[in-house]
Amino acid sequence: MAELERDIERYFVARVAQIGGRAYKFVSPSNRGVSDRVVCLPTGITAFVELKRPGGKLSPLQRQFAAQMAALHQEYKCLWSKQEVDSWVDSWGAEIHGYDSPLLLRNR
Repeated sequence: MAELERDIERYFVARVAQIGGRAYKFVSPSNRGVSDRVVCLPTGITAFVELKRPGGKLSPLQRQFAAQMAALHQEYKCLWSKQEVDSWVDSWGAEIHGYDSPLLLRNR
């Protein structure tokens, strides 16, 4: 069965919480194209994360937002599957908690 965007988003929120972070739903009525989530990590890093289903597409406004975040040197990422969520969250978890193997985070 194909992964749905809403399922990937729920999974992402839970995974971020496992490493001590928060993934807030981000809605900015006058700024279409902003990322789905603003993530606050225990390191003080804030990241803007767009979540898509495999095969999904970024809209032109979403691509523009990604470019704006890059120009401002902000942490921005678009994740396309639960596997990409795991990879992104595990990399931050390893940095935050100093794990040699980020996969250990899921087995806590």
